[in-house]
Amino acid sequence: MNVYRDYYLKDINKELVDKKITVSGWVNRSRDHGNLLFIDLRDSTSLLQCVVDNSSENFNELSKIKNEDVIKIHGQITKRSEETINSNLESGEVELKIENFEILSQCSKTLPLEVNSDNDYGEEVRLKYRYLDLRRSKMQHNIKLRNYIINFIRGFMNNEGFMELATPILTAPSPEGARDYLVPSRIHKGSFYALPQAPQQFKQLYMASGVDKYFQIAPCFRDEDSRADRSPGEFYQIDMEMSFATQEDILDVISRLLFDTFDKFKSKEKFINKLPFPTYTYRESIENFGCDKPDLRNPLRLTNVTRYFEGSGLQIFENLIKKGAIVNCIQALKSEGKPRSFYDNLNKWAQEHGKKGLGYLNFENLSPKGPLAKNFNQEKLNQMIKDNNFNQKDGLLFVCDLPDESYDFSSKVIAKLGEDLNLLDKNKYEFCWIVDYPMYEKDALTGKIDFSHNPFSMPQGGIDKLIKEDPLNVLAYQYDIVCNGIELSSGAIRNHRPDIMKKAFEIAGYGESEIKTKFSALFEAFHYGVPPHGGCAPGLDRIIMLLSDNENIREVIAFPFNQRAQDLMMNAPVKIDSKHLKELNLKKISD
Repeated sequence: MNVYRDYYLKDINKELVDKKITVSGWVNRSRDHGNLLFIDLRDSTSLLQCVVDNSSENFNELSKIKNEDVIKIHGQITKRSEETINSNLESGEVELKIENFEILSQCSKTLPLEVNSDNDYGEEVRLKYRYLDLRRSKMQHNIKLRNYIINFIRGFMNNEGFMELATPILTAPSPEGARDYLVPSRIHKGSFYALPQAPQQFKQLYMASGVDKYFQIAPCFRDEDSRADRSPGEFYQIDMEMSFATQEDILDVISRLLFDTFDKFKSKEKFINKLPFPTYTYRESIENFGCDKPDLRNPLRLTNVTRYFEGSGLQIFENLIKKGAIVNCIQALKSEGKPRSFYDNLNKWAQEHGKKGLGYLNFENLSPKGPLAKNFNQEKLNQMIKDNNFNQKDGLLFVCDLPDESYDFSSKVIAKLGEDLNLLDKNKYEFCWIVDYPMYEKDALTGKIDFSHNPFSMPQGGIDKLIKEDPLNVLAYQYDIVCNGIELSSGAIRNHRPDIMKKAFEIAGYGESEIKTKFSALFEAFHYGVPPHGGCAPGLDRIIMLLSDNENIREVIAFPFNQRAQDLMMNAPVKIDSKHLKELNLKKISD
């Protein structure tokens, strides 16, 4: 028998009328009506209205309680009158008539933020007093949702035959694309462990160990800058790996996992695009959307119209094209009737983003208008409109730049128009896969060839392609899944052969000795027979962010860092005193 409560508050209803019970929780709010005192009691599940009248010996003491005092109440459940029923609460048809109470803990300080409201107190206050912030109904919903989603995912993966296995937290540095968090070793002076950016090598070693299917809700640590969809420091991913698996096998499992998870936890008015999710090659995604993270809720697409600007009479465009530029066109759907100021403001916005401007054509009575129309060769212009089936009601926008810059900025134009013209259906989750990523890329400044995505990926065509092809033409078995413009996961079929691994790293400038130093266990394991394998790792925090309709990932993480990678509640990071530094064989350079 629990001495503090007989029921959680969500379980109290009219079936308990006339029964005497004990409950405990926080004082959410008290209301003194003179002859009656109402106390809204809150626990982790719900609220319950408790009442006492001024004839009670407890009235005066209860009138002194404060919000967030923790109290235990004993009394009788009674029916509320018809007009006072609260249909928003499980206990809304009843109330508890207080017979006696006990204060278990007092809120002895002024609250830095009100727990019983959704007022915005700013990130600094909310994170410094996160334990209070987490008591609020919105945050309670988010952390409970996180728990339910994790349990659902575990059930799905277990049913698919995956084993939940742990991987080490203290490990060796690995080139995952971000900076490592390093931990100095006390025993091995001058040496450091790294916190894992991902369990990449260990999950591949599980495959080498004979594990057929592995997963875990894995903590990952990356010393990178904050964004709305990325928390600095620590994050969690649904890490998985499969032996004897093709790319199609991985995509199938992850697609079904995400569809079932979103279908289970989405709000009723939301829709998910059906399985199988659409698939675009990396090149198709760039050419259609300007990026590899397309938001399919946005109907806008790119059209390459470079050839129509050659000999068009538009000298600025022609000169840029001769220098290697391309011209991408975006038809601004639903822009019919927009005044010239609409396009001028877009042009100004482009200039604020470091561009020379944004070319445009708008139409009036099917006739092209705007600065470009005056000098555009009419035959070329008419041919462009006809060939591309452009609607002569909505405006056309043009981005002329070198290919990478043109695509990148075009994707920003698409995103802005999607918001400005209200083109996005906010009640949809639109998933897609991006596949066939380039294995390598060239650094624009140094000209050095390096891995573009994941160094552990299998090149398409195997070692023959690595030997015979220009590295920049080699594709990898790499894939990303994107939802509403947010990347949820990257994955790959892994390179499991030492000869291919040596050649792949050699192209990126890594010698065999360096491979043996940085990836010694993995490289050695590949010499003892390893099955073909691959995996993926959807970001748990981003999934919960989408399902809870939050735009900031910190809203779904219980104890996140702020934007400057600080824990304001625990005052971390902290400076270490000289005694600890000496134990670790470290020396302070400056304050």
